[in-house]
Amino acid sequence: MITGKAKLAGVIGHPVSHSLSPVLHNYWLKRYGIDGAYVPLPVAPGAFETAIRGLQAAGFRGANVTIPHKEAAASIADAVDPLARIAGSVNTLVFREDGTIHGSSTDGMGYVASLEAEGVSLADLASRGSALLLGAGGAARSIATSLMEQGVSVILSNRTGERADALARELAAAWQSHMNKAAPSLTTIPWDSWETALGDVSLLVNTTSLGMQGGPAPDWKPDLAHSPTHLVVSDIVYVPRETPFLRAATARRLKTVGGLGMLLHQARPGFRAWFGTEAEVDAATVEHVLAALKQR
Repeated sequence: MITGKAKLAGVIGHPVSHSLSPVLHNYWLKRYGIDGAYVPLPVAPGAFETAIRGLQAAGFRGANVTIPHKEAAASIADAVDPLARIAGSVNTLVFREDGTIHGSSTDGMGYVASLEAEGVSLADLASRGSALLLGAGGAARSIATSLMEQGVSVILSNRTGERADALARELAAAWQSHMNKAAPSLTTIPWDSWETALGDVSLLVNTTSLGMQGGPAPDWKPDLAHSPTHLVVSDIVYVPRETPFLRAATARRLKTVGGLGMLLHQARPGFRAWFGTEAEVDAATVEHVLAALKQR
C-alpha cells in the first residue's frame, strides 16, 4: 500500500517505455514491504534539468538515468563518483537531504557483481590474463573502468578501430586525472585479429548489440577455436538469454555469464540509496524479470 509517506524514485529517459527498471524495483518494493513506488519518467532532450528540479521539489529520493540523458546527469550532479567521471556518464542520481545531488555509474559495478555472482574471481582473472572487450560504446567504457579498478588489464577491439583507439586514450587520460596515477594496462587490437589473439585472454566480453534478438546480426557467432580452457566468456545482451556467442562458448566447455545479471545487479545501489534496503538478486528475482520480458 502506498501512503502519503511513500518513498519515490524512477527512471528518466527518452524513450523509457522499454525499461525493465520499473518491473524490477516495484517487485523489490512489494517483496520487502516498502511504502514506495518507482515510476517511468519520459523526459525529452532539453527538459532534463527542469524535470530533475521538479522531482526534487516533489520529494523524490532520486532516479535512474538512461539514454539520452547520462551526460546531462553528470553535469547536473553536485558530486560524482570518480569511476563515473572516468566512464563519462551517470546512470544513478541520489537527491540528498541538504538539496545536493550525488551521481554515480553502476553499470560497470553491476557487471563485476554479475561475474562474482557466477563464481568468477576477479583476482584469478587478473592473474591469468587480460580482459578483451568487444565494442567501444558506453557499456564498454563503464565495464572497462570497473575492471581496471579491480586490477584487470583491458584490451579493446571494435569494428571501427579508430573508436577503440580513441576510447583507450580517453579512459587513460581520465584515469590519470581522477585517480592521480597511471591507468592499468589498456591497449587495443584490430577487429579482424581478436579471434586469434585469445591465448593470453582470461575474460572475453561482448559489449556490442551483435547477437541481440532483433539486432543487426542476431545470428553472430565468432570463432572461439583459439580460446584457452580457463577463458570466461560473457555477453551483456540478455535477449535472447543465451546468445549465439554464449552457445559457441558453451560448445567449447568454457565458463559463460549472461547479460541479465548485469541488468539486475546495477540496480541494487540505487534501490539501497532510495529505499533503505539491500535488495537481493536471487532466482525469484530473475524469474520475475524473465516473465516480464516474455510478455513484451
